[in-house]
Amino acid sequence: AVVSTQSTGVLNVDVTKKAKDDFNSAPREGAYIHGHFMEGARWDSQSGMIADSRLKELPPPMPVMFIKAVTVDRQDTKNVYDCPVYKTRERGPTFVWTFNLITKEKPAKWTV
Repeated sequence: AVVSTQSTGVLNVDVTKKAKDDFNSAPREGAYIHGHFMEGARWDSQSGMIADSRLKELPPPMPVMFIKAVTVDRQDTKNVYDCPVYKTRERGPTFVWTFNLITKEKPAKWTV
């Protein structure tokens, strides 16, 4: 039997406070992504976490997110919501993966 001492890799997501136009080069590792929207909640850039959506306000675009592969033992799992990401507004077959987004609420609050 062979036992591996390496940890499994996962994607870590850090939401920046910047817009797409604020970046002029790629990161050394990982990737910057943009063009995402949140339904049923919003991203509060001042607090750096998920917040309640505002009535009669269209969903604002998320700030640029920095995605980087990390080992499981380096992933922050405290005070996070596993937010599902879809290619379109349709749920189901358009599911891509989940982003771990910071929240001060219990994750169940954000589950529809």
